[in-house]
Amino acid sequence: QVQLVESGGGLVQPGGSLRLSCAASGFTFSSYVMSWYRQAPEKGRELVAVITTTGGTTKYADSVKGRFTISRDNAKNTVYLQMNSLKPEDTAVYYCRADRVNMRYWGQGTQVTVSS
Repeated sequence: QVQLVESGGGLVQPGGSLRLSCAASGFTFSSYVMSWYRQAPEKGRELVAVITTTGGTTKYADSVKGRFTISRDNAKNTVYLQMNSLKPEDTAVYYCRADRVNMRYWGQGTQVTVSS
């Protein structure tokens, strides 16, 4: 059974940090490109960051460049999103996604709220 389970969300003050994790099971994690998306209230889902299968290439949305870092540990079947210098506009549900040709899986999401 394929599973992507996000964790690490919560309430944080502006300027703070959080580290999200997404644990994968039920498929060959190392063969999948992994991404983090987010969806704020009443907004569409947007791409935050992507990492290739080996971790050699990463890409970020302009809004998070320099503040967020995506990484992966293929031995642990886990992808991470380190979020620093958080802003209220980063408030959203964060989802991880796994992609391969003709295959796509989503996690259930974890809430991140940035507020004082």
